Amino acid sequence: MDFNDTIQTILIYALPVLFAITVHEAAHGYVARHFGDNTAYMLGRVTLNPVKHIDPIGTILMPLMLYFATSGAFLFGYAKPVPVNFGHLRNPRRHSIWVALAGPASNFIQAIGWAIVFVVLTASGVGERFFLEMARAGVLVNLVMWAFNLFPLPPLDGGRVLVGLLPPRQAYALSRVEPWGFFIVLALVLAGLVGTYWLRPLMSAGYWVLAHLMAPLNLLFQ
Repeated sequence: MDFNDTIQTILIYALPVLFAITVHEAAHGYVARHFGDNTAYMLGRVTLNPVKHIDPIGTILMPLMLYFATSGAFLFGYAKPVPVNFGHLRNPRRHSIWVALAGPASNFIQAIGWAIVFVVLTASGVGERFFLEMARAGVLVNLVMWAFNLFPLPPLDGGRVLVGLLPPRQAYALSRVEPWGFFIVLALVLAGLVGTYWLRPLMSAGYWVLAHLMAPLNLLFQ
């Protein structure tokens, strides 16, 4: 692995990743506060300051180690989860769904934003590879976070959405998986099942939606 290429890749992805995790976590806290739980707000987590959301191991050390160990073929990481007291929500079952969806939704909106940046840069004749690659990275990172976090197993957001949608007995049974959910998901990722049967189909759908959303903008610049 070429050292200069590695440094450039890290610099290209650094800003999109920081924005992706920061807005994702802040969105959870903001929506929780909107529906009655001030826990994240009182702890200073409803903020766009990335330092508040970075986990030294999950956000920095683990992704870097995996990047170098696998020559960039496999990456995995996480931010500090925003604390939410679902019992403080005005309607815990219904509002917990919106709190969980807020993070992935924020990532899809950011993917749209980065796609717009890419179209505008291209139409403006900007040929600097660094900025074009950063815009592409912004789309990729946010689509990965959007799709991955929707996986229907707690503690991922998709799992919490499913808990909120299921009947009480089934919801309780699924919620009991949460203490081991991270390890189950990690095992499924390492086995390639999440990538093949979940990430790729959802990301293909995400890119399809983005392509159609960007079509009018592309026509505008022609």
